[in-house]
Amino acid sequence: MIVKVKNRAFFNSRIFSVNLVTYPTNHKVMNHIDPVQQGRYYKLNFVLMQPKVGGVFSCTKCIINFCDRIYLFRPDKYKHSVSKIGSGKRVLLTFALNI
Repeated sequence: MIVKVKNRAFFNSRIFSVNLVTYPTNHKVMNHIDPVQQGRYYKLNFVLMQPKVGGVFSCTKCIINFCDRIYLFRPDKYKHSVSKIGSGKRVLLTFALNI
């Protein structure tokens, strides 16, 4: 069964983007690194809604992890993933900067 992620872009440029991302039940994000062509890539994620079961973010190195709700990390440099969402949904407000 394929589950669809909803991604609503509020702003998108070559350097900066802002998105509201909703991950449904049964979705997971495999361990990966986000490739960039050049520069440094930063993501600041605000978890607006935690799933009831699962959906735990993991990163080999976070710059900031505040209460498992606010994450600043380098997705181009460190592996990151989200465990399978067993129940509920995970909603993120994410800011991405490539400098």
